[in-house]
Amino acid sequence: MLRLILALILSLVAMLLIGPRVLPVLRKMKFGQTIYELGPQSHQVKQGTPTMGGLMFAGVTSVIALILSLFSLKNGFWDFSLALIAVSLGSMLIGFVDDYIKVVKKRNLGLIWWQKIIGQVVVAVAFSAYCYFNPYVGSKILVPFFNVEWDLGWTYIPLMSMVMIFMINSANLQDGLDGLLSSVSVIGSATWGLISLVIMLTLGAAGNADAMANYGNLAIFAMALAGALMGFLRFNHYPASVFMGDTGSMFVGGAMVGMSMLLKMPLFMVFICFTMLASSLSVIIQRIYFKVTHGKRIFKMSPIHHHFELSGMTETQIVAMYSIVEGLLCLVALLSIIRI
Repeated sequence: MLRLILALILSLVAMLLIGPRVLPVLRKMKFGQTIYELGPQSHQVKQGTPTMGGLMFAGVTSVIALILSLFSLKNGFWDFSLALIAVSLGSMLIGFVDDYIKVVKKRNLGLIWWQKIIGQVVVAVAFSAYCYFNPYVGSKILVPFFNVEWDLGWTYIPLMSMVMIFMINSANLQDGLDGLLSSVSVIGSATWGLISLVIMLTLGAAGNADAMANYGNLAIFAMALAGALMGFLRFNHYPASVFMGDTGSMFVGGAMVGMSMLLKMPLFMVFICFTMLASSLSVIIQRIYFKVTHGKRIFKMSPIHHHFELSGMTETQIVAMYSIVEGLLCLVALLSIIRI
């Protein structure tokens, strides 16, 4: 428990200390965001705002999670904290390359879509295979509100790979307003940490020390990420002085789906990652409706947070609304754990 609190506090303090020193460097290197010209016109004033800020909280999360987990690395290659750091940084690397191309070429298009997908397929298949063969995970996933496990068998790797790719891109799509992805991810990550803590205490009562260490390390990573994102919000809230970029959004996406899979709870993302799912689904619905109706739109703009923005809501109001929804659904997820 002490290490969980330390992970949260140390990550928060580290971000608050690092931020003021990194931002001038990003400005000096002219790592400015190129705003999409077809997006909301009100966003054009954000042109040139430093981006790739995700490097800060990705580094802080990884270092602090690793340091605090060193005391309980009992499972070697199968350790959850090492796996989470690897999949999060692997996902981030794709976003970093995308951001770097945008910054260097001063355009809003970085990697071509198929180049992103190739990178994400490699990361997703590798991590899904890792989970499948991990003795603490396997091919079974928990069903919310029912004390049952659903064995996916050999389909686990392809199905979870698709889920990973979808969720990483969902996180990327949600990063469209100042502080939006950061805010909901603080809540979501803390929830994964609390769920892992509950499982860890249950395993402790059963005397399973090795598995208990794994879930404890996952909780440390979750709290480190929550703390780092809280600190990042100091600079990312409206009006943002730095954006996380694809670098940060893909790190967050990889971390969130990675925690869900290691906990054998990908179905729980319906609650804990609902707002990310809503972003992707709104884009899919918009495109299908546009084609079926030959040019009509069901939303003023997608992802759906832009629809709310064009309907008259301010960015801060949308972030607050999303955070409340996220918080309530995370409570539902926590309540469902009581049944397991």
